Amino acid sequence: MPTLYIAGDSTAAQKGGGEKPMAGWGEFLQEHFSPEIAVDNRAVNGRSTRSFLAEGRLEDIGKDFQCGDYLLIQFGHNDQKVEDPARYTDPAAEYRRNLLTFIEFARSRGGSPVLLTSVSRRRFTAGGEPDPLAVGLYPEAVREVAAQTGTPLLDIFASSQQVYRELGVDGSRQLFMHLPAGGHPNYPQGITDDTHFCKQGAARVAELVAEAISQSAELAALHAHLRHPGFRAAESLPAT
Repeated sequence: MPTLYIAGDSTAAQKGGGEKPMAGWGEFLQEHFSPEIAVDNRAVNGRSTRSFLAEGRLEDIGKDFQCGDYLLIQFGHNDQKVEDPARYTDPAAEYRRNLLTFIEFARSRGGSPVLLTSVSRRRFTAGGEPDPLAVGLYPEAVREVAAQTGTPLLDIFASSQQVYRELGVDGSRQLFMHLPAGGHPNYPQGITDDTHFCKQGAARVAELVAEAISQSAELAALHAHLRHPGFRAAESLPAT
């Protein structure tokens, strides 16, 4: 049976004990699949497409990647960091080329690449709408590369923005790392972070990923292995 590998950044990555209650959505994806499907989370904090490739992390996946496996590819947050030449990529140029490298990697080994748009930061416009540029031009670049290459696309940027829209400016805080001073021993000074998720937020994004897979005709081979607990609507989350 296939393995689902995740190549991505801190929004998906497994968090250590010293980072809790911060969590990445990749920690919860296995819960949505029956045991014969394995999820292998190779996402790493702070990585962009450039640094992930430069550090040989895709090559490391290649040591285990088999024919029939899937590669879920989600970056963008650190590719935005223009002040850091080790990570920054131009969304109109290098970012797209790097995505092609990930796609070709999976296909050359008989596997299936899957592109995910960046999960949105929690950022609202003055009118109270989720900011369409919360991760810059990177989500649109992913959509265009997916269309050009015939790669399955999971538009997690759009679905996460819909969740934030439904929960509102205040309610959406419950998904992120918002802690008061003294609220957790790992963050004695408190934290206000609208990029990284708490456990509840990471689990919600994993649901969005599983739901997007269930709705993708191109990923029909995985549908029978989804647990389908009845994907809950965003409004079922308690407001804060």
